[in-house]
Amino acid sequence: MKNINIRIGELKDKEILVKFNIALAKESEGIKLSKEVVERGVESVLLNPNFGFYLIAEKDGNTIGSLMVTNEWSDWRNGMFWWIQSVYVQSDYRRKGIYTKLYNYVKKMASDKSDVLGFRLYVEKNNNTALTTYKSLGMKKTAYRLFEDIIE
Repeated sequence: MKNINIRIGELKDKEILVKFNIALAKESEGIKLSKEVVERGVESVLLNPNFGFYLIAEKDGNTIGSLMVTNEWSDWRNGMFWWIQSVYVQSDYRRKGIYTKLYNYVKKMASDKSDVLGFRLYVEKNNNTALTTYKSLGMKKTAYRLFEDIIE
């Protein structure tokens, strides 16, 4: 798809990023998120570059997709992995290369930084469309499993 602009997210993007995150949780995991919590979470990233950053994909001035990048320091490798999270593309623009453009932009940004070692992401195990996309871009399944313990 042509005429797609990729840029760093700004505070003015908060509303659409909240909308995308709420839709992503519902579509991918059947989870209903609290709008107020998501608003605070998105705003925290937009106001604090140490937390990460968003990339925005636009066509004709309309936001059609986004992703968030956060940092993971590797003491084993003395460098940073960038975690790609909260990937969302509006349904009319899916399977048209929007994520590929976002990912290539992330890779270009990282090429300007000597401490970024690579990219990681997690994907729902049955999301075959996403799995195929990530593999087609050269990403590989790791030997690690993801565990969590949510403090409530």
